[in-house]
Amino acid sequence: MPLSAVEYARQNYPRFLDELKALLRIPSVSTLPEHAGDCHFAAEVLAENLSKIGMENVRLIETKGHPLIYADWLHASGKPTVLVYGHYDVQPPDPLDEWLSPPFEPTERNGNLYARGAVDDKGQVVAQIKALESLVAANGSLPINVRVLLEGEEEVGGEGISDYVASKPANLKADFALVSDTELFAPGLPTLCVGLRGMIYTEIDVRGAKTDLHSGMYGGAAPNPFVALAQILAGLKDQNGHILIPGFYDDIIPPSAEELAAWKSLPFDEEEYRIGEVGAKQLVGEAGYSVLERTWARPTLDVHGIPGGFTGAGAKTVIPAKALAKVSMRLVPGMTPAKAFALYKAYVEKLAPAGVDVEVRLIHSGDPCLIPVDNPYIRAATRALKQVWGKETVFIRSGGSIPIVGDFARHLNLPSVMMGFGLPDDNLHAPNEKFNLKNFALGIESLICFVEETGR
Repeated sequence: MPLSAVEYARQNYPRFLDELKALLRIPSVSTLPEHAGDCHFAAEVLAENLSKIGMENVRLIETKGHPLIYADWLHASGKPTVLVYGHYDVQPPDPLDEWLSPPFEPTERNGNLYARGAVDDKGQVVAQIKALESLVAANGSLPINVRVLLEGEEEVGGEGISDYVASKPANLKADFALVSDTELFAPGLPTLCVGLRGMIYTEIDVRGAKTDLHSGMYGGAAPNPFVALAQILAGLKDQNGHILIPGFYDDIIPPSAEELAAWKSLPFDEEEYRIGEVGAKQLVGEAGYSVLERTWARPTLDVHGIPGGFTGAGAKTVIPAKALAKVSMRLVPGMTPAKAFALYKAYVEKLAPAGVDVEVRLIHSGDPCLIPVDNPYIRAATRALKQVWGKETVFIRSGGSIPIVGDFARHLNLPSVMMGFGLPDDNLHAPNEKFNLKNFALGIESLICFVEETGR
């Protein structure tokens, strides 16, 4: 008797895990030019894997940055078409001294696989590919039509894929998108993400004198760009976490009463979150909103770095000629990146003190999104998840941003099913990133069942 797709996946799980580890050993850090070759190699490995499992028309699509990978299988006449999305690029591993095992040498420990990219997003991309392999191996075909589009620039804004999707190529025609780059709300709890915050990532460049100056000779007369920058940043937000940019909150669409009630029923322990995930002595943010509201449905403004000046050992009494800050804002439904950036830029320029020139640059942006839950693909996903996990699915939003989801909706009119299998404590973007091995296995099975349910 032939194996079912799920049985095939279970029998071949050790090989699937080995192939994931091989991919994780490739340091495909998209933001660092010295890793451009690694990014290209990771793309070639994934393209080869897609060819081996029976996908057709597999090819790399070159962009200004790292290549896209396209593949398809389109022989399920009369059935829906899914556009499967994921990314093979990863964040830098720094700080290296905080990793308990090397970031690009995948290590099993405590039921988890530790490596940079383990959960974000190589582990989940491999789960998608292995689900397709299992279905083809067991049945000789797929129950629905499949297109695959993988990118290598998600961690640096996704400009290449955004331009490609905006061109509306015929080879992206589909009925819905499948995105596995999210997480379960809690261990063992099947979860679909139905909302994402958008974002704008910016730089504030402040310039004073034409060159660095001696603070003894010129201090008290020459403008100090770092002081000016500090004054600007301090003026963007008050002590209660309220963003002071005029008009910034005007267009927000708040969550519905039903959605808020559903969030309150989730198994969330604020103190456990504070200690176990955040690791701070106190949580902060806007008064009058729960933690989930603040992280899912309210905009933010954060400073990520202030490079420049003298930071070496010892002392150097210099007034730097320039200062830079990297600042981002997360946006919620109702807000648009263009308007948010315009309001922010105008306010920063107004806050700039005398004696300095200020330039505000937009590095990249993405739209917020909210997915209706009453479409047939979401319903198929909930049925599949219950088969595998034995529980009803919960619907959540994510505080993060996946810009391509907005691009799929805006340019291709595709709803997205965001079915991911990470966990809140997986340390994505941080040292000791991990992917729970049980979630990797059950994620493959969930994706198999979802494709089968969609094809019924």
